[in-house]
Amino acid sequence: MFKNVSSGRNKPSCSRKSSSSSLCGTQFQFYVFLLFRRLFRSSLHLILLLFSVRNRLREIVGASTNWSDHQQAMAERVSLSSMLAKSQNELPAKRMKDSYLEVHLPLGSEPQLREKYLTYHNTVRFGRILEDLDSLAVLISYSHTYNSELKRSPLSIVTALVDKIDMRQHVIYPDCDIKFTGHVTWVGKSSIEAKIHMSQYRDGAYASVLDATFVMVARDPGNKRAAFVNPLKPEGPEEERLFQEGEANKSRRVELSTASLLKVAPTQEERTVVHGLFLNTLDTNTVSFRSRVLPPSSVWMEDAKLKGLEICHPQERNIFNRIFGGFLMRKAYELGWANACSYGGCRPSLVAVDDILFQKPVEIGSLLMLSSQVCYTQGTYIQVRVHSEVFDPLTRQHNTTNIFHFTFTSDRDVPNIMPKTYGESMLYLDGKRHFDQTVAC
Repeated sequence: MFKNVSSGRNKPSCSRKSSSSSLCGTQFQFYVFLLFRRLFRSSLHLILLLFSVRNRLREIVGASTNWSDHQQAMAERVSLSSMLAKSQNELPAKRMKDSYLEVHLPLGSEPQLREKYLTYHNTVRFGRILEDLDSLAVLISYSHTYNSELKRSPLSIVTALVDKIDMRQHVIYPDCDIKFTGHVTWVGKSSIEAKIHMSQYRDGAYASVLDATFVMVARDPGNKRAAFVNPLKPEGPEEERLFQEGEANKSRRVELSTASLLKVAPTQEERTVVHGLFLNTLDTNTVSFRSRVLPPSSVWMEDAKLKGLEICHPQERNIFNRIFGGFLMRKAYELGWANACSYGGCRPSLVAVDDILFQKPVEIGSLLMLSSQVCYTQGTYIQVRVHSEVFDPLTRQHNTTNIFHFTFTSDRDVPNIMPKTYGESMLYLDGKRHFDQTVAC
């Protein structure tokens, strides 16, 4: 159904010959095959070829491409508030196929694109993939809310949560074409769940790389309050299964939030785990609660941290002139990866990304402080938590913006992480919860 029209290519490519002379600093381009279903006398698929996802998003909302006139553009968007639906009943139900999106990243057939994605290990930078996934989730959501009668969408759709990213293979090759497919799978009043599948062309076929689930929220043009989105109408058993899975995901998130260690005490089983860790670190020679010793093949949690600082420049803004969520995810992932690498003493591989919560937007000009912590280990696995906050140098206030959870694996057993304080013990248990959930999936 999807015809490749870029550079005369008729099929995907995987070139295992990587020429350094072909790696130039050209700007990243996506070859996007965006499928909208429009109803005429008969149902037709309209295929739209786009060269940039973010450019397409700017067109949808009428965002400015220049930082110098962003205030005027945002003021014009506020006038679109009158186009918002007063209730969800005013909006027509959409099908899953209405938001279906297929995107090609031709790293194999377009060598000049590789440099932006290349690591010094000659693999693909996963942080860049996170940026692309975030942009695609937004575009999928706008495809679901598409209204042919409006030139610009009055909705401000932003990422609320990355529910889960499960890796199907550890290595992403820098010289093989990548394909993303995705669509909306569940809708609430103002929230949208979008699933994205990523595959890579190798040995004559596409192989699965990852599956991602994003939760987006729709706001008014001024990003002040929630806005209604089109309801979703599942068709057939498979779509009904996906929709019910979305309902289950919502219920699970509510349960996890209710049982958070920031709100309630650990379970009896978890208290036993913490006490066992405490007993393992007691100095048997002194028989004192205060004297602690580090067990063999272990590292104190306080010694397994990395920190970073980012000045948030306009270059990293999203279409609503706040810092792009994909940029935040990339920076958090790269810091978390470096933390896992230094902790395990070798290059780690990503297993899963779990429960990335976007609590507050990050404004242009903010000082973004990132803190990575190894919080749980088991065998070859390393669970890393990255906390991001903005610091206001004038008021001296710190405000949390995001919490990130990454599960890595090493090629050999890693030291056991050991909490020393009660707060570190809670971090340990929280990391164990996320790890157990990842392993169970």
